[in-house]
Amino acid sequence: MAAKRDYYDVLGISRNADAAAIKKAYRKLAKKYHPDTNQGNADAEKKFKEVTEAYDVLSDPKKKKLYDQFGQAAFDQSAQGAQGTGQGFGGFGGFGRFHDDSRQDGEYREYHFEGGNMDDMFGDLFGEFFHHRGSFGGQNFGSGGYTKSGFRGRPHQTKGEDLHTDVSISFEEAAFGCDKKIRIQRGDGTTQTLEVHIPEGIEDGKSIRLKGKGMPGAGGGQPGDLFMKIHVGARPGFERKGADLYTTVQIPFVTAALGGEVMVETLTGRVVCKIRKGTQSGSKIRLRGKGVARMNQPSVHGDQYVTVQIQVPDTLTPEAEQKLREFAAACQKGSQRGHSAA
Repeated sequence: MAAKRDYYDVLGISRNADAAAIKKAYRKLAKKYHPDTNQGNADAEKKFKEVTEAYDVLSDPKKKKLYDQFGQAAFDQSAQGAQGTGQGFGGFGGFGRFHDDSRQDGEYREYHFEGGNMDDMFGDLFGEFFHHRGSFGGQNFGSGGYTKSGFRGRPHQTKGEDLHTDVSISFEEAAFGCDKKIRIQRGDGTTQTLEVHIPEGIEDGKSIRLKGKGMPGAGGGQPGDLFMKIHVGARPGFERKGADLYTTVQIPFVTAALGGEVMVETLTGRVVCKIRKGTQSGSKIRLRGKGVARMNQPSVHGDQYVTVQIQVPDTLTPEAEQKLREFAAACQKGSQRGHSAA
């Protein structure tokens, strides 16, 4: 099996790169080799896995520390550092080095440790790498284990990042629900088009969660989620509070005084409302079920409350003014007779 490339070389960064530089380098390469933009390209898929593996290690402070100290030996199954270079664990500062005495005929190979205590080396190594992660002696260690051939690594599964986006819809789309096509700018620079359903009755500022539509996970981890924050546009003449709607209607003075009918606008069309005789300005008419569906109970609708405003004419013809004066005089006489009777 070919030796793995140095993780720093894979990401194209120096060994003293900080967390921000590591993340920036990964995002650039992930965008370049992402399977969504390189369908059918086996080489790109291989490189995407390679940069993801490198980022998984170097973005984790504990893993990075192990890698900087021990290299691939801390993660590879073959422990090639001990068997392939002749130096083995010489990189484990303070532990000394392995000396390789090998016969050329391949009959046997012996390793002699110089300059340190073998128990101390593995005690420090496992104390750092497997602290509180499990037990020794063939048991699982959470992130891996140890065999006679070296370290047995298990991929560290990490859930992908969540994505957030804003979606604007009209007043009517919020009331009745709709289907929307949205373009998502992913964290790796790629874009994705999704068709999503906006449920009827959704309110301004609410968010919809699409599970698994975020960034892909690392090491076989689950993808993140997509959160869509909904912004509902206004409709002139309508105010919404929860599932209830509030509107106004203007009626002539005569209709208010004598009673009659008036047309009222609703989300589903115009309806005829009866005006009772003597209706006062500011009175409210309740239209049951003419509000918005409740988001969690689509079969249940709120109400529409209509506030009555009485129109006062700006100008009057001489004849109308005379009639109005006569009306006022008649009302005054009626009031006086009422007081006399009392």
